[in-house]
Parts: sequence; C-alpha cells; structure tokens
Amino acid sequence: MNISLDIQNLTTLYASGELSPRELCEALQKQADRVDNPKIWIHRLSPEELEPYLLRLESEDPASQPLYGIPFAIKDNIDLAGVPTTAACAAYAYTPEKSSPVVEKLIQAGAIPIGKTNLDQFATGLVGVRSPYGVPRNPLAPDRVPGGSSSGSAVALSESLVSFSLGTDTAGSGRVPAAFNKLWGVKPSKGRLSTSGVVPACRTLDCVSIFALNAADSQAVLKVAEGFDSSDAYSLPTADQSLPVSKKIGVPKPEQLMFFGDAGYEAAWSLALLELESKGWEIETIDFEPFLQAARLLYEGPWVSERTAVLQDFLASNADDFFPATHSIIAGGLNNTACDAFSASYKLAALRRESESVWQGLAAIVTPTAGGFPTLADLAADPIGPNSQLGYYTNFMNLLDLCAVATPAGETESGLPFGITWIAPRDTDKALIEIADKGPRALEADNDTLPILLFGAHMQGLPLNSQILELGGKFVAQVDTAAQYKMIYLPEPAPHRPGIIRVGEGGSSIAAEEWRLPKASLGALLSSIQQPLGLGQIELSDGRKVHGFLCEAAVAQSAQDISATGGWRGFLAQA
Repeated sequence: MNISLDIQNLTTLYASGELSPRELCEALQKQADRVDNPKIWIHRLSPEELEPYLLRLESEDPASQPLYGIPFAIKDNIDLAGVPTTAACAAYAYTPEKSSPVVEKLIQAGAIPIGKTNLDQFATGLVGVRSPYGVPRNPLAPDRVPGGSSSGSAVALSESLVSFSLGTDTAGSGRVPAAFNKLWGVKPSKGRLSTSGVVPACRTLDCVSIFALNAADSQAVLKVAEGFDSSDAYSLPTADQSLPVSKKIGVPKPEQLMFFGDAGYEAAWSLALLELESKGWEIETIDFEPFLQAARLLYEGPWVSERTAVLQDFLASNADDFFPATHSIIAGGLNNTACDAFSASYKLAALRRESESVWQGLAAIVTPTAGGFPTLADLAADPIGPNSQLGYYTNFMNLLDLCAVATPAGETESGLPFGITWIAPRDTDKALIEIADKGPRALEADNDTLPILLFGAHMQGLPLNSQILELGGKFVAQVDTAAQYKMIYLPEPAPHRPGIIRVGEGGSSIAAEEWRLPKASLGALLSSIQQPLGLGQIELSDGRKVHGFLCEAAVAQSAQDISATGGWRGFLAQA
C-alpha cells in the first residue's frame, strides 16, 4: 500500500472522494498479512468486527469529525468494548462492556480501532520481549528489541498498519518504543488523559500515551483524547501553559550521560546536539543528578509495590501465569513496608524541590531517549540488566510530574534509529510538541506578543471575548493569582465586571485566564477599558508577574466583596 497514513493526507483523500474508510481498512488488512509480523497483535479486529465502525462513518460527512476514518491501534491494557483486555496474560483476561474514555473519545471523533496490540506483560518492562504472546519484530532492526512495554503499538505504526496508536507510559513505555521505531511518542502530563478503563501498573503514575508519525498528528490526537474524567480519581482539569521564550535547552553534564558501551548511540547524541544548534538552540549543561536520583527510586524504592497492590490476589492464585521476569519484579514488591513508602515519598519531595531550580531560563530539557539499543540476544542472556538501563533517561518523568515528547533524531553510523526526548513541566504538553517540531521559532513568535490576564467578560465564552479574538489574542491557560488580592463587583459602567485590588494580608487567590496579545493590539484594548480599571502587574500563584487590569483601591470601600466566589465565573454561577 503506497498511501501515506498521516492524518492530513487521509483527510484530504476522504474529502476528495479518492478514498473511503472501507477501502482503507481492506488495504490495511492486506498490508498486515504482507508484512507478516503477527506478534504485533493480541487481537486484530475481523472484517465483521470492523463493520459497525465503517457503517457509522458511511453515514457521516468526512468534514464533521476531526479523525474521520483514521485507523489506530490500542495497547491491550486499554479497554475496547466487546474485545478482551488481556494485559498480555490470558488467565487475567476480561471483556469490557464499554471502551475506556480515551478510546471512546477517539471513536466518537471518527477514528477506527484496528486491533489490540502486544505488550510487556502487565506493562512491566521497557524492552518489549516479556510477553507470552511473542515478540513483535522491530521492522527497522529485526535483531533488536522493539521497545516496551508498548511494543505492539509502536511496531503497528512503524509497519504502516495504522495512523497512530495508544500506549501507556509509567516509566518510559511510550517513549522508548518510539525511539526504536522512528516515531513521535507523547507522554502527556499525568491526569491529562483519563486512565479509566486501563489496567493499572502504578496507578498514581500511569499515563495513556500517543505514538504518531509527526508533530501535527501528535497534536491532533492529543486534542481529541485529553479531558477531565470524573470517574478517574487521578484525572485533572486540562490546562495549557506556555513555555519560557528562550533559545536555551538544558542537557545533562557529559559525566552524567550514560550509553552503556553503545558507541553508536553516543556518537548519535553528539550529532543530535549539533543538529539542535543548527536549528538555533543554545545548549546549556545542567545538573541532572536530582532527576537521576528520582529515576532510581522507581524500581529501587517502594513504587514497585504499587504494581504488586493491583495484582496481589492474582499473583497468589496464578503465579504460573506470569512471564518469568514479570513475576520476579511484581513479587518483589511484597518486600516493601509502609515505612519504606513514606521515607521514599519524603526523598522524592526533596528531589522535586531540588530539580525546580534547574528549569530557570530554559525552554526545555533534552536527553537521549535511550542510552543504548539492546539486541534480542542481549535480553536472552540477561532479562533484567538491559531493561534497567533503558530506564535511565525515563524513569523519573512521572515521579517528578513532567511531560515529554520523544522524537526521531537521526541514525547511528550503522543505520540504527536514534531518538531524543524533550522534557518540560506539566501542562506545557502542546507547547512542547510545537518547539520539538519547529525549534526556537515557535517561541520567538511570542516576542511580538505580551501576556495579559483577563478576569471578567473578556474571558472565553463570555460576552466580550470576541473583542480579544478580533485583536489577535491567543488563550494560554487557566491560572490563579497569589493570595494577595480581593475581587469586587462593579455593576457600573455597563457591562458589569469584576475589579481586582491588591490587599496583601487577608487576600484571596482569584481565578483568571492568561492570554497572549499582539503588542500592536494593546493600545486598542486599553482604549476600551474604563475607569476605575487600569493596567498593572499581578502576581500569580506560581510566582510570575503578568500584566492585568487592577482596580483603584478607593472604589473598594463601597463595593461588594465577591472574593469568596473564587472568580468571575464563580460569581456568575451564584448570581
């Protein structure tokens, strides 16, 4: 099949009538047989199982759905209604009545599930060989591991059998396979994508991840898949934070890099740095030690017991159904105590605080995705060691509550794929994908804009928001002020609005929206703002100071204090 499966190309073909979802699925079935890599799948949907999805799309306008007719694969620890979820353990399997919220969102947006993919059993591993269902063959390096635990999801995309795929990422399972298969691997902020309907690994750390062909597809799938889920206790409201306007990216000190004897990967890293500099990035070395210490906590500390907690009963009754290496890891979690867990959580909190200073002045941190590329023979000789090495640059990520995107970064001299990972604080997911794709240009574009806080009718969905949009405003994120302000009600002049006053002691934190506005439009906005409001700096809860509209303090003496509502939307809801 010579059709490019990227989302934009398929969307164009559907719109022109040159291709239909049914024709594409028939071609993909033939492609799957032709590549002869059957260990990719634990369950590939039959034509009969695909039929309801195709019939639904045939009654829809291709332009009505953002992922109309886009085929995707699902890691088999994520639920698809009516299809068994095995987590690569047949004795554990169950058949869900409904799909996980992430899968359901994608289907409702027009995407077509092609099948459930193989994985390291119970998502425990980074190599992709710990499965009783066999090992998906890495199409780019057949003698090497496919990467795990989301092995089948990555290989299905690498073999051109789908346009994107879902994995999970607790310790690197959505990034390492991306590197070994020349893919984009998005590890979202924790809680950004629902983990309901996902077999837990470490529930407090688990993320549903996305494998894609490029940045645009990564953004398109993320936009559909994300969103708060009240049924998931670890779901968080979606927020979009910007990244600092800086050309600097941080990389570990040379002595903190590890390539485990893989000279090809070490040389590829050096070439990747040169390529980054050619795109305009300034490379700054950072102290990577807090991140490395956090990474060691994941498997050397009590977090492995979180995996055990999920499977403890099954472990007691079905020990022989575990893959040997998986059994060794999960059974080992029985040895930790509650005291161990608290001690480790205290250490992690200290490391998180220590790591915060590293970010100053950086747009992102960049590391190799993996320090080496093990062969299948390496794993046969040592099932544990190479897997542990693959977590060197990945294990800290969710413990420190960061987001990341793995991207292809060339090849070794012998032609093996090499990848790097872009890392940033949580909720900068979309901005991170953009700079990984476009380089400093994506941030430099912000030089012509200014951040500004909105508190009232100019916010999204409210009566005056159209004025901001007409001025070229771009929404950045929901934010909160420091607890140093009071919000009062100003009924006159119309329209009614809030006034924000700095009070210092006894103040409250007030909800706001951060936007970026073209500098050339600022005058027009200022001319529309009436007294007693005026432009001033407002401190946010994260310590930043951003311009917004403050109210003259004298007005507060006769105005209604509405601070207790938390923000203008809260006030409107109670009015």
